[in-house]
Amino acid sequence: MWRDEYLRWLNQPDLDPALKADLLDKSDKELEEMFYGPLAFGTGGMRGLLSAGTNRLNIYTIRKANDGLARYLIKTKGDKAKTQGVVIAHDNRRMSKEFALESAKVLGAYGIKSFLFEDLRPTPELSFATRHLHAAAGIVVTASHNPPNYNGYKIYDEYGCQFTPQYADVIVKYVNEVTDLFSIKTLDEKTLSEKGLLNYIGEEIDILYIEQLKTVQIHPDVKKDVRIVFTPLHGASAEIGVSLMKSLGYQVYPVEEQMIHDPAFGTVKSPNPENASAFEYAIRLGKKVHADLLIATDPDADRLGVGVRHNDDYVLLTGNQTGAILINYLLSERKKMNTLPKKGVVFNTIVTSDLGAKIARNYGFEVIQTLTGFKYIGEQIRFLENTDKEFLFGYEESYGYVIKDFVRDKDSLQALLLATEAAAYYQSVENKTLLDKLNDIYETYGVHLEALHNIDLFGIEGANRIQRIVERFRINPLTTLNQVPVQIFEDYLYSYRIESKFKTILNFDKTNAVKYVLENGSWFVLRPSGTEPKLKIYIGVIGDSVALAKSEIDAISQALLQMVEEIK
Repeated sequence: MWRDEYLRWLNQPDLDPALKADLLDKSDKELEEMFYGPLAFGTGGMRGLLSAGTNRLNIYTIRKANDGLARYLIKTKGDKAKTQGVVIAHDNRRMSKEFALESAKVLGAYGIKSFLFEDLRPTPELSFATRHLHAAAGIVVTASHNPPNYNGYKIYDEYGCQFTPQYADVIVKYVNEVTDLFSIKTLDEKTLSEKGLLNYIGEEIDILYIEQLKTVQIHPDVKKDVRIVFTPLHGASAEIGVSLMKSLGYQVYPVEEQMIHDPAFGTVKSPNPENASAFEYAIRLGKKVHADLLIATDPDADRLGVGVRHNDDYVLLTGNQTGAILINYLLSERKKMNTLPKKGVVFNTIVTSDLGAKIARNYGFEVIQTLTGFKYIGEQIRFLENTDKEFLFGYEESYGYVIKDFVRDKDSLQALLLATEAAAYYQSVENKTLLDKLNDIYETYGVHLEALHNIDLFGIEGANRIQRIVERFRINPLTTLNQVPVQIFEDYLYSYRIESKFKTILNFDKTNAVKYVLENGSWFVLRPSGTEPKLKIYIGVIGDSVALAKSEIDAISQALLQMVEEIK
């Protein structure tokens, strides 16, 4: 089957020359990986290796995705979709600009107008622009923090939120109806412009977005003696991140080597602020300028990582720790100012630490848990509209936060402002660092530590093995782990929860993940990544001290990884 498709591509007379060259001198195994199926949509949209083939990202698979989206929009919105149009943004990766324009070419062939950012922009600004322009949908071409040989495609609804499965699944059906990738109609850029189907946007949206970003501040006049090293890791926040902080009076030291929009990410092993190695240059500069705070955003600027100076070195906070600090700062300071709502809601996910939720509940607020993926948080924020409840904060463990709902996705620029303000406030008012405040939080709520294990399993066999591993933990649930009884088992694919032998229904969309909660409060989740060829194992524990919590993390990790290793 895959061979027929391969030969069809190889013999296509007008195939892109670079892609044709990519098909040559490949082994059967390599070709099978390139053609064994279509590139799938996951928790973060469509993401894949840049290469020829149906299971890769290239101009033809991008066209296919846009063809399906165009037909979905016309089916659901009629001619309104054409006049409302679609906002399109992209990051700094290889082919990002080309794929963004290619999207407009396909949409234009259906008479759908595009609002295309003139150059790379942060993903959260795409969410903002989609809402501000009252567009029918939004597209961003990005592979977030993946390696440089990847790219991706994410689609947003009219509310500025990534499409959730009940809608995305319908779009995917339209996408899969395309059987001939080479017959998809497009219009060239000149024709699009002449027909008013291509509109470039830029600075005018930046100004409006920045105005909204500034509303995230709680104490805008706080003394700003905190010294900040900032790196965009070669990505889309380079200009806006530095200019925003400087305009507010912060002392900012950009990592100049990483301010360059380098699609190869030449200075980092992985452009992901979740990885300590991504901070190598920031730490070096931080020590040189005696910075108090390190800030890194990922290439499409929706995730944010934080490092705090401690004993002449830097401690890198996890996403869970940063989230807890931000919630604590937001709620405590708004309470002092008497600006908290009567009914507020904080959102997190099934793999997020319990610490932030405990803080929110201590202030009397509701906490709503969603599945993994910020689209679920964005959707829940919309559900609060026209109710007596107010959105307060949303976050997930993977370094994503949103504070104000003018964006319905994670927003590193919002988090940047709140984190730097919190650092400045605690330094000037309490003579404490963010790390000191985290320890204060631990004293109040207990030490919460988490770990994430990414098990890379590539290709067809890798995907099959991931499925076998998850099924082992699903079909034969553990009753104990390290002699600690299991208190709760949750299966998010079959939507049920078992606690003390009582079975209840879970009110979530279906996703392939299982969660265990032990009697001592520790928990773990097994979930295949929705965008990468890996199995994710999340672990969370509560301890009386950091040392005890780390010991428990290590014990659970060892037990689980050994069990996974035995499942071939």
